[in-house]
Amino acid sequence: MLAPSSELIPTSAAPASLPQNPADKFDLLIEGGTVIDPAQNLNGAMDVAVHEGKILEISKTIAKERAVKIVSAKGKIVTPGFIDLHAHCYDGVGIGMNADRSCLSRGVTTVVDAGSAGYVAFPNFRKYVINSSTTRIVALVHIGAIGTMMFQGGLENLSWVNPQLTAKMAIDNKPVVVGIKIQLSKATTGATDMEGLKRALEAGKIARLPVMVHIDEPYSPLPDILKLLRKGDIFTHIYNNHTHGILDANGKIIPEALEARARGVLFDPAQGQTHLSFDVAEKCLQQNFPPDTISTDLTTVTVEKHVFDLPTMVSKFMALGIPLEKAIAMVTANPARVFDYGTQIGSLRPGSDADVSIFELRDGKFDFEDSDGEKRTGQKRLVNTTVVRHGQVFVNEV
Repeated sequence: MLAPSSELIPTSAAPASLPQNPADKFDLLIEGGTVIDPAQNLNGAMDVAVHEGKILEISKTIAKERAVKIVSAKGKIVTPGFIDLHAHCYDGVGIGMNADRSCLSRGVTTVVDAGSAGYVAFPNFRKYVINSSTTRIVALVHIGAIGTMMFQGGLENLSWVNPQLTAKMAIDNKPVVVGIKIQLSKATTGATDMEGLKRALEAGKIARLPVMVHIDEPYSPLPDILKLLRKGDIFTHIYNNHTHGILDANGKIIPEALEARARGVLFDPAQGQTHLSFDVAEKCLQQNFPPDTISTDLTTVTVEKHVFDLPTMVSKFMALGIPLEKAIAMVTANPARVFDYGTQIGSLRPGSDADVSIFELRDGKFDFEDSDGEKRTGQKRLVNTTVVRHGQVFVNEV
C-alpha cells in the first residue's frame, strides 16, 4: 500500500531553481544506496540530491546538512523511476486499473497506456484519469474509434478505423499522446488486420509518432505484418506461443523478426493474460533475441494473476537469465528512448525529472508464472520500498 511520506516535498512544474553554491539547501537527499542507472553506466554506492522536482546532483558523498529531508537507502538499490511501456489504466472503464495504486506503489513512475481509448473516447480519458493521476500517464491513441474497451470484432468494421481523426487526436494532445496502437488478432480484426495495420501506420505517419502493434494470433502470417513495420515501431507480446508466432516449426526465430530488429523495430513482451510463454522466451533468449523493453500489459485482471506488477516482471526475466542491470535498463533507459515524453525521464542525470525508485533485492526461491501457469524459480526478487515522483516522497508499506 502506498503512503505519502509524513513530510511531502513541495513540487513544481517549472524547472528547478538550482542552488547557487555548495552550502545552499536542497529539498531531498537519498543517501547511501547502490545506484543503478544504465543510462549513465552507473552501478555503485552514491547519494542523490533532489531540488524542486528535478535531480540536482548524484555523487559518492553529498553533505547531509544541505538537505531539508533525508531518505536512507542503505542496503537498497536506487534506480530511475520504472517505466511500464504497456499497461491499461483507464480506471473504472473496462479492465483499466488504477495506476497510482498498482504502478506508483510498486516503483513505477511512468505508465504508457496502450490504447485504452480511441479518438472518440480519449478526451474523457485525459480529463478524468490522466490529468488527475500522480503517476505520469502518457498514452497511445487506439486506431479503433473506441479503443480496447471493445475487444471482439472491434476492428472488423473499418468505418470505425480512421487514420485522419486518430492522427488529429494524437497531434492535439501531444506530449500526453506518444504513439498509436492497434491490436492484430483474429478475434479483434477478423480478416481486416492488414488494412487496419496500414491505417494505423498512416495515422502514425501523419502524427509523426511510432505505432505499437499487439500481435497475437493474427489472421495474417507474422512475416507479412513485420515487413510493414518501421524503425521505432513496437511489436508487443513477442513471446506468445500462439498461431503465427515468432518461432518457426523448428523453434527458430523467423528471419523476418531478425530483419525487423535490424532496421530498428522494437520488441516488447507485455505478458498480460495470455501473451507470455516461458518456453518461447527461453528459446528466443538462447538465440540472443532478448526484449528491448519489459512491460506488463497490466489490467484489473493481471494485477491479481500471473503478472502483478513491473518489478515482478523484471524479477521474472532475471529468473530467465537476464542480468539485473540489463533488466533495469529495459524498464528505465530503454523505454525512455522509445517515445518522446516531453520531459527527461529514465535516468538520474542532473536536470532530469526527480522520479526515483528504491528497492530491496531479496534473496530466496521465488516462483514466477507465465500466462499458462508454467513456473520458473528465481533466486532474486525486486520489492519496492520507496518511490519519489517529481520530488514527492511516497513510502510503500511492504
